[in-house]
Parts: sequence; C-alpha cells; structure tokens
Amino acid sequence: MDQEKPPDHPQFRLPDPALVTRTMSEVAERGQRIVTDFLRRQAEAEATPDPLNIGGAFLDMTARLMANPARLVQAQLGFWQDYLTLWQNTARRMLGEAPAPVIAEDPRDRRFKDEAWRENEVFDFIKQSYLLSARYVQTVVGGVEGLDPKAAQKVDFYTRQFVDAMSPSNFLLTNPEVLRRTAETGGENLLKGLSHLLADLERGKGRLRIRMTDDSKFKVGENIAVTPGKVVYQNDLMQLIQYGPTTGTVLKRPLLILPPWINKFYILDLRPRNSFIRWAVDQGHTVFVTSWVNPDEQLARKGFDDYMQEGIYDALSAIEQATGEREINAIGYCLGGTLLATTLAHMAARGDTRIKSATFFVTMVDFEEAGELGVFIDEEQLHCLEEQMQKRGYLEGREMATTFNMLRANDLIWSFVVNNYLLGQEPFPFDLLYWNDDSTRMPARMHSFYLRRMYQQNDLVKPGAIELLGEKIDLRKITIPCYLVSAREDHIAPWKSTYRATQIYGGPVRFVLAASGHIAGVINPPESGKYSHWVNEQLPPEPEEWFRSATELAGSWWPDWQRWVTALGREQVPARLPGAGKLPPIEDAPGSYVKVMAVD
Repeated sequence: MDQEKPPDHPQFRLPDPALVTRTMSEVAERGQRIVTDFLRRQAEAEATPDPLNIGGAFLDMTARLMANPARLVQAQLGFWQDYLTLWQNTARRMLGEAPAPVIAEDPRDRRFKDEAWRENEVFDFIKQSYLLSARYVQTVVGGVEGLDPKAAQKVDFYTRQFVDAMSPSNFLLTNPEVLRRTAETGGENLLKGLSHLLADLERGKGRLRIRMTDDSKFKVGENIAVTPGKVVYQNDLMQLIQYGPTTGTVLKRPLLILPPWINKFYILDLRPRNSFIRWAVDQGHTVFVTSWVNPDEQLARKGFDDYMQEGIYDALSAIEQATGEREINAIGYCLGGTLLATTLAHMAARGDTRIKSATFFVTMVDFEEAGELGVFIDEEQLHCLEEQMQKRGYLEGREMATTFNMLRANDLIWSFVVNNYLLGQEPFPFDLLYWNDDSTRMPARMHSFYLRRMYQQNDLVKPGAIELLGEKIDLRKITIPCYLVSAREDHIAPWKSTYRATQIYGGPVRFVLAASGHIAGVINPPESGKYSHWVNEQLPPEPEEWFRSATELAGSWWPDWQRWVTALGREQVPARLPGAGKLPPIEDAPGSYVKVMAVD
C-alpha cells in the first residue's frame, strides 16, 4: 500500500500555462526596452573604473595579509576544524541525536526565521556552513595589522556587503521558504517575481530600484502628513507651515522644527498615531515646520549659508510676523540639527538671542567618528561625486537613498529581494518605507561643502575654522539650554559621536539616549510603549562612562522632553490660528514643496 504524503509537504503542481505565456511575452517586450534605455544611459555617462575607491583598500589589505601567512594558516585551521565538527554533527543529527550547533545565528536575524533552518538537517547544515564561512572571512579581514583605519573601515564594510549578499536565504535552491512556495504554486511565485524584477528595472531606467512598499496606498496630504495647518511663508528653499491648535491656550514661545533636507519633513507626521508634530500641538505648542524644497539644477549654487539665511533666519522673521513673538524654542533633526547648531553659533557671534532653547534629534556636530557613512567619504569618492553633481547641479535622491540602504543591507535590500523576486509577493504597504523611498535631491554647492568641511575635515568643531554669513563659527559660544536625544542603534549618527556635543556647548545640556535606531528611536510616541530610554544628569567626558551610570526608563522620551522645555518657559497665551497674524495663508498643509518627487 502506498503511503500518503504528509499534509505539510504540498504536492508540486504545474504553473498556469496562460501565466507562463504572458510572463514570457512581457519579458521579451519589456526586457528590450530596459536594455535599450540602460545602454543609452551608459553611453551618456563617463565610465569610472572604481567609483567607490575600493580596489586600493583591498589591495593593501591583501598585501599585508600575505606578509603574515602564519596568521592566515591559523585562521584556516580553525575554520576547517569547525567545518569538520559541523559535518560530524550533521551525521549525528541524521542518526537521531541532537548535538549543539557549532555556530548559532543571532536571534534577531530574520533571514533564518523559518523553522526549517533549525528542524531540517540539510538546511541547518547550509545555514551553519554559511555562518562559519562568514565568520572566517570577516575574522581574517578584520585581523589584518597595519592597515590605515579608513582603509580598514572600508574593507570591513564591503566585506560585510559581500557576506550579506552570499547568504543562502537569498537564493532559490537554498531557501526552504522559497522552495516550499515554489512547490505550492507550481513556480508561479518565480514568474511573478520575474515580473516584479522587470518592473523595478523599468522604474530605475535599467538600474535596479527595488520597490519596498505598495506606494499606491499612500498620498501625501490625504493619509500621511495630515495634521491640519497652513503654509504661511515660502521662499526658494522652504515653505513654513504653521499648525492649527488643539488646545484653548498655548505656550507663549512658538516651536520651530527644522527637519533634515536629505529627506522630507513628514517623517515627523506620518500618521496621527505616531506624529510628533500632532503630539507637540496637543501638548500646547504653536508648531512651525520648515518643509524644504526638492531642489533642481536651478538651485545648484545654494549653499549651507543659504539654508541658514533662507531657512532659520527667514523662519524666525516669519514666526514673529505670524505670532508677534520674537523668542522661540527650536528643534533640529539630523542635518537640520547640524544647521541649527551652526546657526546658533552664528547668532551668538552677533548677539541674537531669539532662540531660547535648542533640541537636537540624533545630530552630529563632531564628525571625527562618523560611523559607516565615512566609508563613502574620501578624496577620490568626493571628487567623483562632485564631477557628477556639477553636470546636473544636484545629487540625485536615489544615490543618497542607496547609500543609507547599504548601511542596513539585510533589512533594506536583501529582504525585499527575497520577498519580491523569489517569493513573488507584493510589498506590504508601510508608511515609513514609503517615506524612505520618497527621496530628495541635494544642491551641489551645499552638499560639497557639507561633505568636505564637516564629514571629511571636521571643521565645524574647530573654533573659527568655518566662516558663514560674515561670522566665524564657534560652537562653544552656544550657551542656551540644549536637549540632545540620540539612538543607541543609530547607524547614521552613532550615539557616541552625537554625545561629543555635550562637551562642546557652553550652556546647560541634557542628554537622553533612546533605544532603537535613527528613525524608530525618535518616532516613538508614548502610546506605543515600544522603546525605552536612558537618562543621566551627569555628563562625563566619555559616552561609555555616561551609559554605565545611566538609568533606563520604560517608554518614550517625549514626555521627558516636554517637561524639560515647559520648565524653561511656562507662560501661556490664547491659542493662535494659522493666518490670524500678519501672514495670510498661502495653501493648506502639507504644502506643495513636499509633493515634488525626485525623478532620477
């Protein structure tokens, strides 16, 4: 008698012939268009043999590695010993034993979340083989002595990119979840995945532009960025939004929020439930936000000084016209915080005291240890980037987005390769990923100044090294109360680097460390109860010492900030309506600048 197949092993079925025919027809038609467009763009672009300047770093690493063969042999022996143990353990598992794994994945590593990676002997062997190989490669590369620190960082980063790309979860024949889906659908998942791949190549005009979310489900001003308000002022670089009150009285000092112009402002206003802007309005603040323009070639000559003048200084004048108030509280997020700190030093040099408190969200002003972004900033890469920007007048938004995605390649690249192309699934509608994909350009002059003078030369922290709008910048002259919030797992602005500002500013400073990363650590509403934060009234020179004595508190840091800022000025006035002052409304929030999309 034939044994019945267990229900958890589905029968393989043949794919729908109509789907196969339709897909192959689309491949032929769309593929020709994609290749033609890609070749045209390649002909127009000048070839750069090594635009990321990787080759020299790896050649240096290889030469130094070969100079110490004993260390390499030792690493190889350890690797093969572990590999032999893995073979033996796999054989024992097949005989019914349960030996401990030679190497285990990080419990947070979602690449191996499928139970088959642990329960099936073959897939467990594949997984452990990969993990052993990855550890061996990274150990050998990381153990090379005498390598320049910048070169070592670059080698380590790109080695990790290679190791991540080679994960067995990224390939059809070594991913149990993909194999199961292929059996269940008769391969239709792969045909759908091929269609998704073609669509993403078309979106990128021959370059792969992975779709991370179902962007048809979102529209700015309709279901994201919906906090009610009015645009009350605009210039070439920004629209100033004033939000409507939800309380009868408000704090006398208005609140100006300066988002980064690397991304769009509505990260602070995604949905009502996680909107910092709406929450701040509900706490009794008259909130103003700068919505930066998405620049084109006409703004190529705009510099950091223009963002100071047309961003902060023009906003201060407009807020006074709108509310009658000269004194305000200010918040700067990431690059917006760097701009805020620079402007505060400029204001101090001129005796301008209109900003009474400053809050910095994940902001670096000392770039000596800038984290993995430093991999992309050396003389060769900057020269190549500047040549490209001079031709267009700006940095394309997609190039910046790709850089940030590479910092978390498994989460922001390879997980979507598996989901979209191998499993053939549609991306999930996720507001944060929609925002992440809504990239912005950077004016050529401003971006070159920012990368060279701050990231490469670290001039901002050197008193008087930078001169803007006729004043030498000295961050030590900032004496107003400052609140610094950083994120413990931040890959873009590492918290130990942001902490350095506590030793620079000349006034009272409060430093708070949030759990999670650059976005989730900041966008953490009290109602969510998700991430904790750490506080410590003392500010020793070293961040590790601060953390050892810090107290972890459950939940969001937002209420802590609200207590801090209200303690600096509790006076209240009747709520202010946008347009009720001397500035008539131009249009409804979120305005038109934020709706301009960068089309590469």
